[in-house]
Amino acid sequence: MPVLTRDEAQTRAQLLDVHRYTVDLDVTGGDDTFESSTTIHFTSRAAGATFVELKPAILRAAVLDGEPLDPAALDGDRFPLTLTEGEHTLRVEAAMRYSRTGEGMHRFTDPSDGETYLYTQLFLDDVQRVIAAFDQPDLKAVFEVTVTAPEHWTVLANGVTTRTADGRWQAAATPPISTYLLAVAAGPWHSVRTEHAGLPFGIHCRRSLAPHLDADADEILDTTKRLYDQYHRKFDEPYPFDSYDQAFVPEFNAGAMENPGLVTFRDEFVYRSAVTDTERATRAMVIAHEMAHMWFGDLVTLAWWDDIWLNESFAEYMGYQTLNEATTRYPDVWTEFGVARKAWGYDADQRPSTHPVAPDPDAVPDTASALLNFDGISYAKGASALRQLVTWMGEKEFIAGINAHFARHRFGNATLADFLDNLATATDRDVHAWARTWLRTTGVDTLTPAYHPADATLTVDHAGSRPHRLALGVYDQDLADPHRLVLRERTETDLPLTAPLAIPGPRPALLVLNDGDTTYA
Repeated sequence: MPVLTRDEAQTRAQLLDVHRYTVDLDVTGGDDTFESSTTIHFTSRAAGATFVELKPAILRAAVLDGEPLDPAALDGDRFPLTLTEGEHTLRVEAAMRYSRTGEGMHRFTDPSDGETYLYTQLFLDDVQRVIAAFDQPDLKAVFEVTVTAPEHWTVLANGVTTRTADGRWQAAATPPISTYLLAVAAGPWHSVRTEHAGLPFGIHCRRSLAPHLDADADEILDTTKRLYDQYHRKFDEPYPFDSYDQAFVPEFNAGAMENPGLVTFRDEFVYRSAVTDTERATRAMVIAHEMAHMWFGDLVTLAWWDDIWLNESFAEYMGYQTLNEATTRYPDVWTEFGVARKAWGYDADQRPSTHPVAPDPDAVPDTASALLNFDGISYAKGASALRQLVTWMGEKEFIAGINAHFARHRFGNATLADFLDNLATATDRDVHAWARTWLRTTGVDTLTPAYHPADATLTVDHAGSRPHRLALGVYDQDLADPHRLVLRERTETDLPLTAPLAIPGPRPALLVLNDGDTTYA
């Protein structure tokens, strides 16, 4: 099947404004397929030809503005449309295949009790396995979803769901979101529900895991609420959706997915036995990461897949930082980032396959190439670079720039250039120059400090071209316990140094460059 190219997406975005999807799914049939009905309301700015995507088992009908179209016109995953200027309504009826590999609508039968569960995973271009869609991130629309499911099931979705009849569930309409963020989860879920800040919160898992979820429910919900509150202390824009559900789903092919209002996690995070503090902190960090996406990723979404690194790096940085601020339950999160995540970035960056954090747009010409270089550089080095950017700019200035970004692009799309432009409004520092040296280059700078006792100064040999702002920690032996070191002072400085750095007082027992680990070198 053909893949969507950037040029095709840009052409279609110039032609269409997509307003609303009305989706009706029936999952009460057999084990192999489900029924999907999609009505798309959209406007064509001019007369022209385009296409809608879907991957059906059987295309039953396609109707444009009341006129039936020939189902045989489907070419791979593309159904061609010839449009006049103005408003249009497209209705597509199809039987769609269940997935057993995590793409589209995944179907799982629990061997412990025979119960069946369904959930969607629609990143990157898998919405077309569930509905017909103009499948690209910059054609956002409102989604209204109805699901017919077995009588004893519960249906979850991006918005609050209501049972309207036996087995019939209606989800509240979403704000405008990208197609890959549509989400449905259906089955006889075990749920723990609460309310926070006037919104319904819930955590869900399959029934066979109920005792294990219940054992950790207080911890998971407390962490979720604290993170929610801390993000609201940071961001001017309130949480943009009507509920916050977290579903721990079986056979998930990723760690988690930031669906608005319905975050999905692999259900290995429902721990079945005693686990370490590090494992609990990892789960909390994933919760924090996905919640960050509600703003950066869902409220404001990338325009094309060359900026997927920014989506993930921001959530990675903001998740660690906000978890560290929100609770004392996990005191070592930044240490764990340095040991586990940042080391992954260093390793990837010193291999022949290294690449810039931000790819050249020409390097992502289509959806097939979007994840070719998605690795420790995209996640860990990217998050480390953003942590350094916050240090270099100042946290107050960084958050002010982020809030300007959210205000300017809410429920829309943005690029790396937009992100930098908004940060630039909050600082006198040249963030565009910073981005060129940090995001468009490869490799690791090497910083080698040298202490000169004759004049009590420090110099730093700087192999590399990036600016760094970091802390220098000066430590002395503890007079009461010579086996301990105590901090004398910690000062921030910019590299490269313009002159040797004075270290007043007696010769220190230890000098730590990059004390606090806020740069990547």
